[in-house]
Amino acid sequence: MSQTNILLEAGTNELEVVEFFLDEVGEDGAPYRGSYGVNVAKVLEIIQMPKITALPEVQHPSVLGAFNLRSRIIPMVDLCVWLGKQPAEGQEAPKVVVTEFNNVTTAFMVTGVNRIHRISWEAVEPPNKYMAMVSKGNITGVIKLEGRIVFLLDLEKIVAELNPALGLRLDMAIDWGSEACYRALVADDSATIREMLKDLLQKANFEVEAVTNGREAWERLKALRERAMEEKRPINDYVQVLVSDIEMPSMDGHNLCKRVKEDNILGTLPVILFSSLITDKLRHKGESVGADDQMSKPEVTQLAQRAYALIKNFNESRHTSAVAG
Repeated sequence: MSQTNILLEAGTNELEVVEFFLDEVGEDGAPYRGSYGVNVAKVLEIIQMPKITALPEVQHPSVLGAFNLRSRIIPMVDLCVWLGKQPAEGQEAPKVVVTEFNNVTTAFMVTGVNRIHRISWEAVEPPNKYMAMVSKGNITGVIKLEGRIVFLLDLEKIVAELNPALGLRLDMAIDWGSEACYRALVADDSATIREMLKDLLQKANFEVEAVTNGREAWERLKALRERAMEEKRPINDYVQVLVSDIEMPSMDGHNLCKRVKEDNILGTLPVILFSSLITDKLRHKGESVGADDQMSKPEVTQLAQRAYALIKNFNESRHTSAVAG
């Protein structure tokens, strides 16, 4: 099954989820079918199990090896092993979900694939603290579909942990000391990414407030808007840049950006979409909702530099307008 063309209009707060399953052995020893999902925008295709070639010095037992797919060598990860599950004996041949994000292609072996669902991000619930703890942060969202619970997996976290070189990184050779300190609002549902972004942007001399999804970011911005109106000051006196992921429960980054840009008070706030979904094929979605910049993870140094550039451009244009007025 190949990926279908994504026809969802940006800013509608919808997504398409590929639902797949893993046949596992439960704690009571009985077989159990776990349902999982991933954004269809990350899926290149779904294929039958190919011939695998073992890799030397594999760092994790979930990495089965690699295979050749149209002249591309792609690593294969046994998702059941990665999640710490005991696989149940199955009669069917496993399926393989081939993904691509952050310019990295990875394949995940699963028991089988159900179908693609179109849903609203409002139907995606963030995992509670207990679920986040027992899943070791591998779950970013929970969906109730047709009487079953489907867990959205944080595939970026899995790939980054398998290959730390692909993780977020900041060029510490850059001297940030001469730059002014600005305030950034960061929205990302991944606790790992959120804390890394906060830490790294702070090292780049940003004062950072981080929230877990677009809904929380929107509520925070509305509170700042009310304060700005009461004190008769521009919103940019309270926050200078919004950095948002795209995939988030309750409200995604595209919908958040659209709301910000259509607001007569918040509309001047620079917005950067920072997501593994920023690709040449999908960049037009961010443009359609008015994003000032779009960046693919994991290059954080460039994120900080481009945030500075947007803020400076805004300050210069505001100063020019004031002089002209």
